[in-house]
Amino acid sequence: MASATVREELDCSICLSIYTDPVTLRCGHNFCRVCIDRVLNAQKGFGVYTCPECKVKFKNNPALQRNITLCNKVRNFLSTRPDQGDSVIFCSYCVDCPVPAAKSCLHCEASLCDNHLRVHSKSAEHVLSDPTTSLENRKCSVHKELFKYFCTEDSACICVSCTLAGEHRGHLLEMLGEASGKKKKKLRNVLQKLTTKRAETEERVRKLQERRRECHKKTAGVKEIVTALFRGTRRQLEDLEKRVLSEISRQEDSISLSVSDLIQQLEIKKDELSRKMRHIEELCNMCDPVTVLQEPDTGDLCDTEDRERHDDQVHGVGDLDVGLISEKIHKGLSDIITGINVSFDVQEATDILLDVNTAANNIHISGDKKTASRSDLNQDYPVRGERFQYNQVLSTGSFSSGRHCWEVEIKESMRWRVGMCYPSIDRGGDQSYIGDNNKSWCLCRNNNQYSVRHNSEEIRLPDNIACDAVRIYLDYEAGQLSFYSLCDPIRHLHTVTATFTEPLHAVLGVGGGCIKILG
Repeated sequence: MASATVREELDCSICLSIYTDPVTLRCGHNFCRVCIDRVLNAQKGFGVYTCPECKVKFKNNPALQRNITLCNKVRNFLSTRPDQGDSVIFCSYCVDCPVPAAKSCLHCEASLCDNHLRVHSKSAEHVLSDPTTSLENRKCSVHKELFKYFCTEDSACICVSCTLAGEHRGHLLEMLGEASGKKKKKLRNVLQKLTTKRAETEERVRKLQERRRECHKKTAGVKEIVTALFRGTRRQLEDLEKRVLSEISRQEDSISLSVSDLIQQLEIKKDELSRKMRHIEELCNMCDPVTVLQEPDTGDLCDTEDRERHDDQVHGVGDLDVGLISEKIHKGLSDIITGINVSFDVQEATDILLDVNTAANNIHISGDKKTASRSDLNQDYPVRGERFQYNQVLSTGSFSSGRHCWEVEIKESMRWRVGMCYPSIDRGGDQSYIGDNNKSWCLCRNNNQYSVRHNSEEIRLPDNIACDAVRIYLDYEAGQLSFYSLCDPIRHLHTVTATFTEPLHAVLGVGGGCIKILG
């Protein structure tokens, strides 16, 4: 409320806008200097001047005193509320009731409503423009005349007097309308280009929005798969746990049964021994020697063979078969992992073999075609059109659909490249290196700097990477090629997005040491 009150106090009663260069009449009322000047000029013909606010009359054109205090208030208000300034311009001749202006005359330096515009002079010197209070920027600051020409050399609007004297003499001049027309033509060309760019931008935005919707849809599907996968995995783990625990219990029951049988046998043996012990004690307590001597000989009841037989029975009971238990666990977990890969339809490319016919002559290929090593000796491979000129080699097989992953191990090398490429990649020249053309993508190491390269463009990766093994994951239909460092834990390095148009081969670039395909 306080702000609204201050705002009302800063309004000129003539233009109903915030004061512009406020001045004060002798009666104490304040107005914009331009507003009160127009009113007083319009009253000249009446022989008397009247304050528009209180109607007090002045015989002579009253002196206008600039209100510095009010100027400061307006300035402070506008500095804190710059959006409050009003831009409505009123007719200079509608004194009693302000009417919005339709045009401003640059010659008269006045604004006119529709009624006053109809009776306004139509001569060429009376140039009309959109309503404005800033007429000074349409006049020459030196000669105070309206601009009429445009100096092409200085790119400046000038008046007639500027053409006769001053720094514009002898320059190429154009009428304002002609110069404006030329500039409008240029602006239309710019507008056309901007329109085209905006349309292209809108198309890119549309594609990105479509991509986002596809990603959202795919994400929802993957989340559903993962949720079901973990639910199923938990169930499978619980079943595996039950099976393993059941096997342990079965072994325990078998051992317990054997032990129970032995215990039962030994209890019978113990009872028999107790009976014989009592009989012997009775004999020992007899006084009749004949009876004692006539008793059959009992023999050695604690002979060694009997002890050994019982010891063998104890050891023959056995123990838990930990190996069998471990095998069941590993077999069960392996089945679960295989099920996970099937759920995601990811095929581990364990059958990747290196194509010796593509290997450069400084690359040695192992007998199992899994390892590529840099060699100082020329391998003297047969000359073939598909053979690389420099230290690279392709895989024999390729991927044209589906999801696949494969892993490599790098040994004793600070410079290497691993990735995928089209079979149409050049086999010679500097652009035959993977990552240096538009037909290949690779993870690259150069000393301690890792990067992802495509078409000679490099995306540098963080410096704190340290890995001797890399996993490459391909989703052909989605157009994604991802690189992972097989450290602990596994670390995602970068994902390349592209539209694949040819089958993709695994490719190795060996700068030193050797690279081995795992699996």
